[in-house]
Amino acid sequence: MSSERELFFSRTYEWLESYLPKQAGRSPETVRSYRDSLSVFRRYVRDALGRGVAEFTFGECSRDCVLGFVEHMRAAGLSAATCNQRVAAIKSYLWYAADADVAITSLAISVGRIPRVKGPQRVKENLSEPALRAILAAPDTSTRVGMRDAAMLTLLYDTGIRLSELTGLTVGDISTGGDVPYVFVLGKGDKERPVGLSDATVALVQRHIAMSHGRHPEKSEYLFYTKTKGERRRMSPSNVERVVQKYADEAREVCPEVPAKVYPHMYRRTRATDLYQEGVDLPLVSRILGHASMETTKVYAKPSMEMLREAMATVAPSVVVEEPIWTGNEEEMARLCGLR
Repeated sequence: MSSERELFFSRTYEWLESYLPKQAGRSPETVRSYRDSLSVFRRYVRDALGRGVAEFTFGECSRDCVLGFVEHMRAAGLSAATCNQRVAAIKSYLWYAADADVAITSLAISVGRIPRVKGPQRVKENLSEPALRAILAAPDTSTRVGMRDAAMLTLLYDTGIRLSELTGLTVGDISTGGDVPYVFVLGKGDKERPVGLSDATVALVQRHIAMSHGRHPEKSEYLFYTKTKGERRRMSPSNVERVVQKYADEAREVCPEVPAKVYPHMYRRTRATDLYQEGVDLPLVSRILGHASMETTKVYAKPSMEMLREAMATVAPSVVVEEPIWTGNEEEMARLCGLR
């Protein structure tokens, strides 16, 4: 059978279940994103092209086919970022298939040259200092749930960790016995990194552990959990998002600067920007955030107005006062300058 006549989706299971997580070391979130993207593409192939999983071949997944998919997504009102993410999944899958069968390489190259969809560059909002202060002060720390939420919000900002990293923390990941307290974070690609904790965060986390886990907690227990039928389970990302929005809404009543929509990643972005503006070197900020590439960290390198003012002040404009080189009849000087 010609490679182009091979069924397009015949290799997706192996790619998603084995190659990406086990060989390429991609995170569960990345695998989930790729799976969702190919699932959306499959529905497009079925509904728009009338081709089922048992019919659609690699040869039919041409450049024009993928461009048609892009047009379909844009017509549905999807953002440029979403379109690019889904096309990137198709490109990645094609290159995986091409590694196994060189005959698919030309197809992977053709689709790989599809340009990214351009869209407006939105300025992502950070939390101002008054807004952040108001949110962190919102939980009622006299209650167990309020203490849990206060520790959660403060930990999100202090460490700048991702949402998935927060929900994956266990009691044993918190280390407060040494001179420098820290939290042990398992990041993308199963890469581990320690992140220092402030004294205020340590105090909140310790009180949360005492109130929610007891005096002798199991180190393997999730730091933040929910109870289902009496069993403690890892808190879901949607539950954390709900908690974050809840206290933002409460804080907005005393601080109008709190944005209408607040989500966990906003704490990470705010912390990274604050560190940079406070003079922390970008490589160190990158290490704290767990970025594999410095280019990713540069997104957060936004100078403050004070930094811009100081930078401009270091280069004072030099004003040169020119002396007239000619004196005499005004009209004659104008003529010599080519004027009339």
